[in-house]
Amino acid sequence: MKISIVLALLIVMAIPLLADATPDGASLFKSKCAMCHGPDGSGQTPMGKSLKIRSLGSAEVQKQSDAELTNIITNGRGKMLAYKGKLSAEEIKALVGTIRSMKK
Repeated sequence: MKISIVLALLIVMAIPLLADATPDGASLFKSKCAMCHGPDGSGQTPMGKSLKIRSLGSAEVQKQSDAELTNIITNGRGKMLAYKGKLSAEEIKALVGTIRSMKK
């Protein structure tokens, strides 16, 4: 009886930890992407300008499907680094959501 109560308490205590496991796309963007794409996604950084990076809020980027954006983040594009094996599928999905929030 006491063991089942302790086990039930442990499960109840673990539920908030599991709920908070959703990656924060804005924080990921800031740490992984902003150095080139800029904090607002405009590409107006020295690296962004030299690589002629498009604004992530532009119609050209925003018209791409989530699958296309996921592929670019996962496998890289041109001189952009690939994040395959560095970010989880959920983290990449969170980044796509952050890019979508930059729509002009």
